[in-house]
Amino acid sequence: NNKRHQETTLHLSRNNPIPNTMRYSLASCLLSSVVAFAPPQSSTRPCAPFGVLSASVASTETPTYTSPPRPANDLMIRSALGETVERTPVWLFRQAGRHLPEYKAYKDEKQRSFLDMLSFPEDVAECTMQPLRRYDVDAAILFSDILVIAEALGIEVTMPGGVGIQVPNPLAGPDDVAKRIKGASEMTPEFVKEKLGHVIEAVRLIREQMKTEGKDIPLIGFSAAPWTLLFYMVGGSSKKNQHIGMEWIQKYPKESTTLLETLTAVVIEYMTAQVENGAHMLQVFEAMGMMIEEEPFYEFAMPCLEKISTELKQRFPDVPLMVFARGASFANEKLSTLGYDVVTIDGSVDRSTARDVVGDRTGLQGNYDPKHLVEGTPESVTETAREMLQELGCQRLIANLGEGLGGKEKTELVKAFVDAVHSESESIIASA
Repeated sequence: NNKRHQETTLHLSRNNPIPNTMRYSLASCLLSSVVAFAPPQSSTRPCAPFGVLSASVASTETPTYTSPPRPANDLMIRSALGETVERTPVWLFRQAGRHLPEYKAYKDEKQRSFLDMLSFPEDVAECTMQPLRRYDVDAAILFSDILVIAEALGIEVTMPGGVGIQVPNPLAGPDDVAKRIKGASEMTPEFVKEKLGHVIEAVRLIREQMKTEGKDIPLIGFSAAPWTLLFYMVGGSSKKNQHIGMEWIQKYPKESTTLLETLTAVVIEYMTAQVENGAHMLQVFEAMGMMIEEEPFYEFAMPCLEKISTELKQRFPDVPLMVFARGASFANEKLSTLGYDVVTIDGSVDRSTARDVVGDRTGLQGNYDPKHLVEGTPESVTETAREMLQELGCQRLIANLGEGLGGKEKTELVKAFVDAVHSESESIIASA
């Protein structure tokens, strides 16, 4: 990991629906106001009430923030913000990467691992662009990983293959956090520039390349959510040690809140930097939502997600925010009240009730089953895409998957899905 970041430096130089039993105290869980992308000394400073700026970030000068103008194809932005659209926009989780033959060829040519490529902005830009050349998707998404923030905080991350994401030297306890991780007040724009500058440079390069190739569509920036980051940083894994995150917050509730405060701060600053360097939309991934029980989710994870939305909407009122609590669909109703524009639904969500859950507060994103892109035919994909559109409605919907592409999907079926969303939604909308 250190070697990769050294290479990078060298390279760059050239209404509340929660039951009373589950309500959390807003005053006890506000995270630091100014925060620093996708999560170091621990802080014992108490959290302020929501909506109150902490003294440590008070400034006599109000920072100014800039976001890019809308692209020519702003279909996804319009849909996310609740504007009427002529067809439903579509993109896919993990649309870049493992399922594309051109990605595999490029990776072999560079002789770099996935994680290594993330340190090189040119590689990130190329991988981001590849699906745009093959599919008529309505957005690009930054080619990156949910744990780049953990790496920026000094946590080693590996992907040995077949065993999921690994953290060889996780945080062992509160004393270890104090030694290894900075506090929330140190999660500044300067920290992001120093530790995640290679990602921000990649955002700039992607926008330049999109202009060069005439791909005038939104670029989505993203980050992992704080709970997901904590889960991995303390030794959790999608393949093993799935209990560690829950054990940590139960054993160290105060210290967990402090660590989440730091992670929230860096997520905000990281996503801010992405917007200021060209991202049109932002996606927050609570990828490990299934690894935390319902009541602790409301107590620990939800306040972080609220703070992220509140702060980013203050900075960028017109930049659409999307949130995905994967495996935690019980939280979708509350999430729809936090200021996000779009709530993503996974494959477990009943489409017949999905709209009732979020009401008119947000749009929806999802939730096509990617297995159809492995086992299906172009005809069956078109049929199942039409069913999804009819069940969820074509307006205020961003068509996507309920789970990311896994690598076995057939490119011709992915193309069939993208094209079917456009053609079938146009037909449904025109006949309405």
